[in-house]
Amino acid sequence: MNKVALITGISGQDGSYLAEFLLEKGYYVHGILRRNSVAENQTARLDGIFNHERLTLHYGDLTDLSSLIHIMQDVQPYEIYNLAAQSHVRISFDVPIYTSQTDAIGVLNVFEACRITCPYAKIYQASSSEMFGNCIDDDGFQRETTPMMPVSPYGCAKVYAFHLGRNYRNSYNMFISNGILFNHESPRRGSNFVTSKIVKGAIAIASGEAKELRLGNLDARRDWGHAKDYVRAMWMMLQQETADDFVCATGISHSVRDCCEVVFNKFGLDYNDYVVLDKKYLRPEELHDLKGDMTKLSEATGWSPEYNFETLMDDMIVSDENYYKTIDFEVHTPYDAVR
Repeated sequence: MNKVALITGISGQDGSYLAEFLLEKGYYVHGILRRNSVAENQTARLDGIFNHERLTLHYGDLTDLSSLIHIMQDVQPYEIYNLAAQSHVRISFDVPIYTSQTDAIGVLNVFEACRITCPYAKIYQASSSEMFGNCIDDDGFQRETTPMMPVSPYGCAKVYAFHLGRNYRNSYNMFISNGILFNHESPRRGSNFVTSKIVKGAIAIASGEAKELRLGNLDARRDWGHAKDYVRAMWMMLQQETADDFVCATGISHSVRDCCEVVFNKFGLDYNDYVVLDKKYLRPEELHDLKGDMTKLSEATGWSPEYNFETLMDDMIVSDENYYKTIDFEVHTPYDAVR
């Protein structure tokens, strides 16, 4: 039987890496794109596979149940990876209704479309460490049993989707696994996320194109991994005999300040000379420390990360350096996001 996968959010960081991963494994991959007026920008992360004979793209939207039903009826996927979202935590405070419509009700639409058209399909639901908020177990980690007390509209929407996945799993006997992924970055990370913003800002300063980098809370700590490692974990979750919920993390956290120090040091610079604290980049309610316990995932699937924090940063720096050698460098990022 041909392996057929459907990916929502295929044009994003995770979706593009996952598509490449599944194609290498021989899958027929279908992806859902939300149409915009600049199509070439929308599929930029898919350039390397855009013309692949086993890749098919469809226009659709998580907020449009009819489009999801039509696509799933046509594709009849065996695996569904629901990665589409309004994924920027800081911006979720500015657009809370849109965030809820996409990240909560949109997930309901995916589950309903699957229940109606292909209830046998295995679903990976992209959950988030933001669901925990500032709840931390006594040993300093967050895991599958840690209470969820989100501190952003994004986190609240993800909690709804997480519990909805468990409800559909129990009520309709559907295979839905929630992957509680901690922060994961890559050269494909959007420029308004803090790791990417730091890398691009340091390159601009080192090349004389900028004089400062404006950031928010430098003491926020995150468990940062590489997106390539995490999409592999998504696939491994769906290869299990039974659906479950899994934390995916490295188990090591770093602060935004640590990130600045590592990246600027690569260019022989002291970040203290260039980073400016700007209150407009602070969240209305801050999330202080995220650090995940991957024990359950590792024991169930054998997964472990191949990248560490330094090799992740190296990958992002090399990629951006090569890219900005070919263009006139100028970056406008309205928000510093610490996801």
